[in-house]
Amino acid sequence: MELSGTLIPLWVKLAYTLFVCVIVAVYAVKYSPGNFLWFSDIALLGAVPALWLESSLLASMLTIGVLLPEVLWNLGYFGQLLTGKRISGLTDYMFDRGRPLYLRALSLFHVFLPVLLLWMVIRLGYDTRALPAQTLLAWIVLPLTYWLTDPKLNVNWVFGPGSGPQQRMAPLLYLVLLMVIFPVLIYLPTHLLLQWLLH
Repeated sequence: MELSGTLIPLWVKLAYTLFVCVIVAVYAVKYSPGNFLWFSDIALLGAVPALWLESSLLASMLTIGVLLPEVLWNLGYFGQLLTGKRISGLTDYMFDRGRPLYLRALSLFHVFLPVLLLWMVIRLGYDTRALPAQTLLAWIVLPLTYWLTDPKLNVNWVFGPGSGPQQRMAPLLYLVLLMVIFPVLIYLPTHLLLQWLLH
């Protein structure tokens, strides 16, 4: 079913919204609130209003924000699944038998989220304002993550690359560096690629 004048089918909006409601309900019980500050979780949640509003800007922001990290997540996950060898630390928790299988299964949203976001951008068009908008969002989220989350969880790697806090530089200096790295090394390349492909 698709309403006249809409670009996103209603069934997609309803199915995705229901799925996100399930994830939020489970994650709210199993994880700390800071878990929702992961950029992938922000994209997961943000895709709901992006779908319903059919917002090109919001869809574009979410896409440049997580497309590259999600591709790396998938390479790590499927690489280890197929070879049995650890590719990166991004997906270690997916192979942790101490975590319930259903909880790990819910994290498979990382597989279809980048596909959904790319499809939305193709349908709605790429909004070039996404780069400054996503950068501004990151500059809000990263300090909040630093102040509000447990360093042991290392959400968005605000305490160090990988699984734990880094020791090579002052923590706030590292945070500032990270606030430069995200826009320059993650957002900008994706922005340029989408701009080239879709304009």
